[in-house]
Amino acid sequence: MSHSYRLVQWNRHKVVYDLILAGAIGVYLAVFAGLSVMLASENEGISEPIVAMRAIGSCAFLLLHVALAIGPLARIDKRFAPLLYNRRHLGVATFILALLHAAIAVGFYGGFGVDDPATAVLARYSVDSFGSLTGFPFEILGFLALLILFVMAATSHDFWLANLGARVWKWIHMLVYVAYGLLVMHVVLGAMQSERSLVYPIVLGLGIVTLGSLHVVAGWREVRKERNAIDVPTGTDSRERQWIDIGSVDEIRPDRAKIVCLKGRERIAVFRHNDAISAVGNVCAHQGGPLGEGKIVDGCVTCPWHGYQYLPESGQSPPPYSEKVATYQVRVEGRRILVNPDALAPGTPVEPARFQTLDGGNSRE
Repeated sequence: MSHSYRLVQWNRHKVVYDLILAGAIGVYLAVFAGLSVMLASENEGISEPIVAMRAIGSCAFLLLHVALAIGPLARIDKRFAPLLYNRRHLGVATFILALLHAAIAVGFYGGFGVDDPATAVLARYSVDSFGSLTGFPFEILGFLALLILFVMAATSHDFWLANLGARVWKWIHMLVYVAYGLLVMHVVLGAMQSERSLVYPIVLGLGIVTLGSLHVVAGWREVRKERNAIDVPTGTDSRERQWIDIGSVDEIRPDRAKIVCLKGRERIAVFRHNDAISAVGNVCAHQGGPLGEGKIVDGCVTCPWHGYQYLPESGQSPPPYSEKVATYQVRVEGRRILVNPDALAPGTPVEPARFQTLDGGNSRE
């Protein structure tokens, strides 16, 4: 996190991640090219530009699968959450590879400068081609997907998130699923029309099924949480009755949280820290990450997605940062935690509810 904009917020983790990503891309391209040379028949020979085009294009498509899988994987298993931290770099790398793939394709069909690029790609099609399954100008689908990936890569910086607003920014980046659909059809109507090997439909089918399954499982888990959400009492004159028992302090590990789902309301992240209980809204002010799936680091609630931090007793980011989340009144009776479900304004200080440890001391587990 930062209180000012930099082109890239480099740190050790991001450098290691990007080096691994660059190495994996290099290995993939080398293996793809090597196998293409080995499997090419003597009669057909091999075209270097086509091999490069397919290696780079398939690598970009594979990275898009990985980027789309990270979100649901992180929802299913918290061990994948750190991958969210650098997903933007993965998306930008996908766009760069897709752009390189398009540049080689246009250059190849245009004789690398002999013909006009647009004419070189589209001249072989007629109006009737748009009604043909086998002759459809699939390049247009790839071009539209490339435009979406460009917009996403260009707006991936926090500058655009802050100026567009979280809702608009999120809406723009949900277009990645449109881009994915366009690229699936780009492959089906393009490469799979000229290549009859079963490897292509099998690999593509596995990718679609895997992504679909991950999203269904992650979505089902969220639906199940909502079904088990706690009813908030209404129609009572006594505010005292609105406090909700959300469980025992012993259910929450030190420096971790319990996420409370309330019907018709935002989720609450109830943290245990320094023998005290604090509650904040579960939605990070940065990109809507689930704060309750994070932990307390250096005394701050730390979002598992991008590391944004908030003080548990006020919901404010530590100076000089300015992000805020809602806070909730809490109290501990015996070892039961009671939460007032009415959210306070973001950044409102609330005294943490302290409790005695089982041994009567200040245990810091």
